[in-house]
Amino acid sequence: MPVAPVSGGSDLVGDGVPFLVSAGIVYEIIAACCSSPQTAEINADKRASTLMKWVHMGLLQSVGFVAVAAIVDRRQAKPIIAGGAIAAAVMYGSYWHALRAGLSSSEPGTEGQDEGAPWMLPKAD
Repeated sequence: MPVAPVSGGSDLVGDGVPFLVSAGIVYEIIAACCSSPQTAEINADKRASTLMKWVHMGLLQSVGFVAVAAIVDRRQAKPIIAGGAIAAAVMYGSYWHALRAGLSSSEPGTEGQDEGAPWMLPKAD
């Protein structure tokens, strides 16, 4: 008995896979642009001026990928768009919170702590 394809081709296939794939690509793209909300919060004092710029860049890239996926797979467009939109909102909120929490914190960041570490020393000729 043949196995039903993961996406499409069967009435038994639901919208879960395209939803998760769309959400996953948003998380991946934004993470590639921004490191993590935890790192952003810890180092907000040094990264505040560029942090949201990179979140916005990640969101723009994500919109492009989600839109192409929805156009290519029109049958699954609703879960593709829903997954992308929910993930975008959650990630935007996470970075917004990280920025605000980090700027209001008096804790020291971690950026610059590796100065003088062996991997940062000049290499011998």
